Amino acid sequence: MSGPICVKDYEELAKEKLPKAVWDYYSSGANNEQTLLDNQQAFTRYRLRPHVLIDVSQVDLSSSVLGSTIDFPICIASTAMNKMAHPSGETAVVKAAEALNIGFMQSTWSTTSIEDVTAAAPNALKWMQLYIYKDREVTKQLVQRAERLGYKGFFVTVDTPVLGTRYRDVRNNFSLPSHLSLENFKSLDPTTKMGEVSGVDGSGLAQMVAALVDPSLQWSDIEWLKSITNLPIVLKGIITGEMAKQAVKANVAGILVSNHGARQLDGVPATLNVDFCLTISFSHQIDALREVVQAVDGKCEVYLDGGIRNGTDVIKAIAFGAKAVFLGRPILWGLAYNGEKGVRGVLEILQDEFKTALQLMG
Repeated sequence: MSGPICVKDYEELAKEKLPKAVWDYYSSGANNEQTLLDNQQAFTRYRLRPHVLIDVSQVDLSSSVLGSTIDFPICIASTAMNKMAHPSGETAVVKAAEALNIGFMQSTWSTTSIEDVTAAAPNALKWMQLYIYKDREVTKQLVQRAERLGYKGFFVTVDTPVLGTRYRDVRNNFSLPSHLSLENFKSLDPTTKMGEVSGVDGSGLAQMVAALVDPSLQWSDIEWLKSITNLPIVLKGIITGEMAKQAVKANVAGILVSNHGARQLDGVPATLNVDFCLTISFSHQIDALREVVQAVDGKCEVYLDGGIRNGTDVIKAIAFGAKAVFLGRPILWGLAYNGEKGVRGVLEILQDEFKTALQLMG
């Protein structure tokens, strides 16, 4: 074997390259990591029913997200602090997205500014992940900058009023290496000092979230965000039908079915499937993606992240109603292994596996 041939290979190679604290930050989930494990195992609970004797010599892999066409329905999810994985960081990732004509969602907490990302890949399809901060002026400035730079929409993280407890980060006193910074905050003039991630007696990231992110966020704040931008707004972090119906009432453009990579509340459903979900009064069989798709009833687009590791995972997500899936950790593994080439390698493997699976499914 001359190099990695599947996503799992990239994961193992990345683990060998990264410092333990960085590996733990990227790979860990909340608490006992029950949901982290379930995110991947959920896909194995479904089986495929292929059709045969069908002409599959021509296969169209394309899809669209928020009106923009992509060559295959796999996009790059927001992941923070990419330069911990590789010196080229977010620049390498967005270049890979541009080369393969798929979408790139940039984390607000990136180690490359949105200006530098745009300069590196001016023709890439870019969206911005957004938190709504206690200082609304900070949020407004970020929105305005992204609009000027040609970003095509905002994915608003709604599942992080506080940061989930991540045991590995606490044990490691996780902090951003001193030679790196959260570049999107450098040009702001906020009333609160932004972007410091220093780990003292626990996770520095948790301290930053507590200081900056607004835990009082409500549906009225989504209306406020809509009032300051004409770009599409997607809510990232919805996994129940009840909340999906509220999102439809708020007239958002889309929902990203996501449990934040299992990094927030341990024990919530995997984004594709879980055997039983405990509600307030009873437990019942539930599938987060299908529940959300049914709830929105075509009134907004639905996407999924969490646990995608091969092409058949993509087929299952698309079959249950996702217009596209978003990749987080596998992108970081490719980046850690070999920069932009590593990111492209991961994406090309999944693209090829998805195409092959479609042909074998008929």
